[in-house]
Amino acid sequence: MRCWAKQLMGSGGAMARGLLPRYLLLLAQENLEFRLPEIKSLLSLCGGQFSSQQEIHINSPFWILNIPSEEMARGLMRRTVCAKSIFELWGQGKSAEELFTSLKNYPMEKMVPYLQSNSTYKIHIHAFNKTLIQEEKIKRIDALEFLPFEGKVNLKNPEHIFWILEDYGMDPNNIPEEPLDLYFGRWIADGQRELIESYSVKRRHFIGNTSMDACLSFIMANHGRVKANDVVFDPFVGTGGLLISSARFGAYVCGTDIDYNTVHGLGKASRKNQKWRGPDENIRANLRQYGLEKYYLDALISDASKPIWRKGMLFDAIITDPPYGIREATRRTGSQKEILKATERGTENHISISSNYHLSDIFFDLLNSAAEYLVMGGRLVYWLPVYRPEYTEEIIPRHPCLKLISNCEQMLSSHTSRRLITMEKVKEFEDKDQYSHLLDYQSLLYKGHNSFREKYFSGVTKRIAKEEKDNQK
Repeated sequence: MRCWAKQLMGSGGAMARGLLPRYLLLLAQENLEFRLPEIKSLLSLCGGQFSSQQEIHINSPFWILNIPSEEMARGLMRRTVCAKSIFELWGQGKSAEELFTSLKNYPMEKMVPYLQSNSTYKIHIHAFNKTLIQEEKIKRIDALEFLPFEGKVNLKNPEHIFWILEDYGMDPNNIPEEPLDLYFGRWIADGQRELIESYSVKRRHFIGNTSMDACLSFIMANHGRVKANDVVFDPFVGTGGLLISSARFGAYVCGTDIDYNTVHGLGKASRKNQKWRGPDENIRANLRQYGLEKYYLDALISDASKPIWRKGMLFDAIITDPPYGIREATRRTGSQKEILKATERGTENHISISSNYHLSDIFFDLLNSAAEYLVMGGRLVYWLPVYRPEYTEEIIPRHPCLKLISNCEQMLSSHTSRRLITMEKVKEFEDKDQYSHLLDYQSLLYKGHNSFREKYFSGVTKRIAKEEKDNQK
């Protein structure tokens, strides 16, 4: 089933559709649901605005955007990890003939600056979902002889690079003989896909059981519209993986966590074949590893259920991955009475007593904290675990001060997933807002999250039983 979203990047509606340059975006075919929110967030960060006139095939690797300037297109690519490259689109068609006609109709004055006799160029061929042999590539390049190229070909270091891009559809088992769509454009810039490898958790000095995948960390920072000199906060900081991506984009970062050992890098190691953590395994060391230590403010030992900040708007973004109770416990400090009893017994601990911290309470406290401490227009980005058979949009926690921007799903198993929720502060926080969104019906829906652990493991148990039964056949 083809799913289309109508989106157009414009500049406040002041410019008509046809007056804006058209750019072709080539996207990576992973994290499909996360791509559009990332691109929209980054374009708005660059000063752009979407309207509803351009059709984009959501699952396709090829999107056409109308962007006011090449500089804005370059700004997008300096941040995105979902897109591979962007091109100034000179022509497109459903067939070679349509593509050639489109190219002949492209304004010559826009072509000429890149076809001068004193310039160098090369033409690259990209076919999605099909492998072309060299003879086929040469044939396609030769067919463009009608274009007025006057410069010299330079395959190693050309001044200008042009691409022919062909789309053979999404089905690898049913590849058509001829492409469904063809494009020709001038290469502008590549995205930041190399960050995924260079910031890989596999290479990171300090990790934990739940350290976030590098690609998703950068996607979260982009959904949060993190920019240079922002202050970004993670209330469940753990090993600080989410701080790294924000610091990479020039933000100052800080966090809190209830687990003293994790924050200070003490105790048993999470890495295979390593028994204990080393003396320099900590959050600061991670940022130092990437040359980002100057952006690290600090990490505090603190209970996310209890406010520690002074009144006022402190953070430009709150980006976090709350514990689900699967690999890490959901804990908060106990009552004063419990703490006194523990002290009398002589219990030696940095956090004297901890008790269960229900998921519904985690999200309630998180949204209230975001509403109070985010600047206006600041964003909250967090993961919400869900039991898929019972999922409806109604279970997404809401707050009168926060507007839902995007909701993207990442599958965990056949019956569970987690959803990346992005919200934006649109209203000043008042004391009356603390409970105004928690109606009896909503409270009941939110409490459904508390049984996520049991539902997760019930599904695992059923899967293991089925596998054992199948093996016995």
